[in-house]
Amino acid sequence: MKARQQTSFLFDLDGTLVDSVYDHVLAWHDALQEVGIEVSVWRLHRRIGMSGGLFTKALARETGQEFSAGILEKLRALHAKYYGARSMRTRPLPGAQELLAYLTDNKIPWAIATSGRIETAGPVLKILGVDPAKNVVITRDLVRYAKPDPDLFLAAAEKLGTDITSACVVGDSIWDMLAAQRARALGIGYLSGGYGTEELERSGAYRVYEDPADMLAHIDEVGGRR
Repeated sequence: MKARQQTSFLFDLDGTLVDSVYDHVLAWHDALQEVGIEVSVWRLHRRIGMSGGLFTKALARETGQEFSAGILEKLRALHAKYYGARSMRTRPLPGAQELLAYLTDNKIPWAIATSGRIETAGPVLKILGVDPAKNVVITRDLVRYAKPDPDLFLAAAEKLGTDITSACVVGDSIWDMLAAQRARALGIGYLSGGYGTEELERSGAYRVYEDPADMLAHIDEVGGRR
């Protein structure tokens, strides 16, 4: 009889483990305003979670503007600056630290895979209590493409030494769920990033919870046992 593959959990970071989605939205808003580009805040929110490259392409399409390489690099630097000014106040979402501790204590593999670069993710990981030197963390710097491409989650599963097809990708956005499908993993959606249940389910989530605390309370539903 073939041995059962143990479930592993691959977590997004912003809006999934830490309450930082709107920090990113406002940081992008400030960065765009500084270079003279007006975009409604709600439009920015709909793009959080995808790669920075796709994010700026979507903005170019919506604003009807062409962004030069110089402007794109300036926007990225400004976003990092404005986000950095806010990230020191970022807090873990309810149950995030407890969920990671539960998985660790029960020897259930987990990793973090984020579209953020280490310059923005690093300080938030410290607040969360996650050490990239001890835990598996894949940032945008380490893969060719970010979400909705599957690269981040594939790299996380590979570094964990687990089978991606037995993994659950946990995220708060449709981009996480699309990446999960492309990676051939199961998707678990959270409402903590601002997307609704139906949006997440249409994008591939087979379970949707409010936040990490809600998932921990129902951990048996997603194979979270030794």
